[in-house]
Amino acid sequence: MEWRSCYLDIILVPLGLLMTVAYHFWLWHKVRTQPLTTIIGTNASGRRVWVSAMMKDNEKKNILAVQTLRNSIMGSTLMATTSILLCAGLAAVISSTYSVKKPLNDSIFGAHGEFMMALKYVTILCIFLFSFFCHSLSIRFINQVNILINTPQGQDPSSIVTQDYVSLLLEKGFLLNTVGNRLFYAALPLLLWIFGPVLVFLCSITMVPVLYNLDFVFGTGENKGKPRVLDGCRDCQSAV
Repeated sequence: MEWRSCYLDIILVPLGLLMTVAYHFWLWHKVRTQPLTTIIGTNASGRRVWVSAMMKDNEKKNILAVQTLRNSIMGSTLMATTSILLCAGLAAVISSTYSVKKPLNDSIFGAHGEFMMALKYVTILCIFLFSFFCHSLSIRFINQVNILINTPQGQDPSSIVTQDYVSLLLEKGFLLNTVGNRLFYAALPLLLWIFGPVLVFLCSITMVPVLYNLDFVFGTGENKGKPRVLDGCRDCQSAV
């Protein structure tokens, strides 16, 4: 019976994670080859146009730029705070002798040994820590953009603070924010691992189609299946 329980953990949990990892590799390939068919690529093109518009008309739009970036920082701060709070809670559970660390019920599928329980908590803890790390770096980059986007243009020809440079910093910030969010999402099925590997597998199967519908741009009618291109962004497709 113990071997059968371990067998479920060895098969179902890696299979569920493999499905999520394979989907994100495929998504990365689509972002690199057909960026405007994805939400990530379309938003990246739009942010380049936004940075250009903010820096060209800085005297009138500087407050708008700062407020928009502040909202992005608040979102990353919320996710970073949530991740570190979950890490603190898991660390408290790992270091305690509370009964939650014990097998919850013999009827739950999966292994319940001390090593397996420790592996579950440590794995979830590490993923939340990496999520916190990515969100913290995202806040750092967006804070830099918050200052540099108001830099006067054209006064110093030798200045390296150009629209392309600010766009690059902003893209790094949003990329780290996306990675942090995806790590957070990947940790959610693993939280169910505490109750057994079957729930991890079922949650992973459910999450992939949900993410697919959130990550890709879908047209209607004659434009169905064709990428929607933002005005002025056609020349940005190859740059994503």
